[in-house]
Amino acid sequence: MSATTFPIPRSRPVVGQILLSLVFGLMLFVILLIGGIIGYQLRYAGKIFPGVKVAGIDVSGMKPSEAAAVAQSQFTYPQAGRLLLQDTDKAWLAAPVHLGLYLDPETTASAAYEIGRSGTIGDRLSAQFQAWREGIEIAPALVFDQRTAFAYLTALAYQVDQPVVEASLSLNGTEVDVRPGQAGRQLDLPASLALITAQVQTLRDGSVPLVVNPTQPAILDASEQAELARRILSEPLTLTLPEGQPSVDGAPWVFDQTALASMLSIEKVVTPEGKPTFQVTLNSDTLRQFMYDLAPQLALGPQNARFIFNDDTRQLEVIQSAVIGRELNVENTIQAVQEKLSAGEHSIPLAFDITEPPALDSTSGTDLGITELVHAETSWYYGSSAERIQNIKAAASKFHGLLIPPYATFSMAEALGDISLDNGYAEAMIIIGGQTIKGVGGGVCQVSTTLFRAAFFAGYPIVERHPHAYRVYYYEKISGNRINPQLSGLDATVFVPIVDFKFTNDSPNWLLMETYVNPGSYSITWKFYSTKDGRTVEWDTTGPTNIVEAPDDLYRENPDLPSGTVKQVDWSADGADVTVIRKVYKDGNLYLDDVIRTHYQPWQAVFEYGPGTPGMPPGDNPPPEE
Repeated sequence: MSATTFPIPRSRPVVGQILLSLVFGLMLFVILLIGGIIGYQLRYAGKIFPGVKVAGIDVSGMKPSEAAAVAQSQFTYPQAGRLLLQDTDKAWLAAPVHLGLYLDPETTASAAYEIGRSGTIGDRLSAQFQAWREGIEIAPALVFDQRTAFAYLTALAYQVDQPVVEASLSLNGTEVDVRPGQAGRQLDLPASLALITAQVQTLRDGSVPLVVNPTQPAILDASEQAELARRILSEPLTLTLPEGQPSVDGAPWVFDQTALASMLSIEKVVTPEGKPTFQVTLNSDTLRQFMYDLAPQLALGPQNARFIFNDDTRQLEVIQSAVIGRELNVENTIQAVQEKLSAGEHSIPLAFDITEPPALDSTSGTDLGITELVHAETSWYYGSSAERIQNIKAAASKFHGLLIPPYATFSMAEALGDISLDNGYAEAMIIIGGQTIKGVGGGVCQVSTTLFRAAFFAGYPIVERHPHAYRVYYYEKISGNRINPQLSGLDATVFVPIVDFKFTNDSPNWLLMETYVNPGSYSITWKFYSTKDGRTVEWDTTGPTNIVEAPDDLYRENPDLPSGTVKQVDWSADGADVTVIRKVYKDGNLYLDDVIRTHYQPWQAVFEYGPGTPGMPPGDNPPPEE
């Protein structure tokens, strides 16, 4: 059997004693530690804990008031620090205090005092231990009044800033004065203040480069525009008519340098790229007004060429060249003047809008549909005075070779224009105001009556026709100086611009009119040339009906006539009514059906006599022969 060994139990009192000793020792240590901490707190009550420094100044064990006094006396950076403010070749030395940097000693001391006294108990003891063992340095509490720094910089700006000098361009008579611009510079107060603020926060001396912004003038150099102005004023401006254009009175138009200088405009403008510059131009308003005043003098309406139809060759022959229409284009002319003057040109043609008439000199009868004689009409004017024949010739010439477009309504009054002595007319007898008197243009109605009959018998629509107030026997005469009453009611009077005769060329072809006055046979012939379209004319007339005899002759004294003189100034005519019916057929079908009614007033013969003329008024005696 083997032997069994048992452990020998230790004495429980010994173990207990050891544990008790440990507990007692720990309690003693805690008591001593707490006592030490309490003693440390009591010792530095109201004082800054050891190891606390402010900007290198040891304020350990000091009361806050003592620490504030020490910091105030020993922290000298605001007064002793040096900041060098630099601008290229200039510099200004300033102490931080001059820029608004100040120490707040109370706040600084309070911050030092608060070390180890904020946070939890653990935080406080930890901070106190760190300060005692390693030391804690805090930054001083500083006040930086940027208003002081800004005021300091504002004062410096008077030495730094340089004003901008703008380029100038002006006229002195005809001389051009130019001054170049100059760049300026301006102290950037906010940016410079930011750099100063950053530097003083380091609590070190140092240099601060001031921020200075260059300021450019809107226009730095005006030499190019000055040269342009000199170029414009170098010689007179001459406005001419384009080559080939008919001249007018006053052309060409010349503006000397003095006139150009008065019109020259120097303006500040902005280019499309946003760059300001000087613009040298002629004053558009002045130039435009001159052009508008000139435009009516230069305007030409387009006019068709005038032709006659050669019955042998069946071709058109030019008797008056076409007029190419033109109208002054004011804006294009101004633009051309501005551009060419700027380029150094001084002789500049005006700009026109050109309008060609439909019928040029080169236009053929085929082009216009004029291939044959459509109708010819003749009237006779036996017994007309030389003045009346002169007026017939003058009026008829207005229509010789004239063209009427397809489907156009023709106005005789418009084609006649002004009937005056200056236009070749003479004074002859006319009907106006209920009497026959002497006036300019007597006899024109011989022409209008012939045209009316030509349009009537050719089958064209009559748009406007006015008869004479009474029967004029000129218009009822036929070859051989005979009277044909059947022509009564086929007269037409024109009194420009009030009374007109109009008819319409209702065909797709142009209508050419030719007029021929033959004083030898006392006749006027009106010809229509176009292309026949199958129309025929049938007409009938009632002739004069409802005849009313003329009133008895009237005698009246005229103080402007010498005694013994008797002069007939109006002629009698019986009144009547006439109805004319016209039917126009086209290719056998009725095309127009017209009824033309005319009422003629009975007209009284009038005699004038000088004062004291024997036998006047004659009473029942027959009127004397003139």
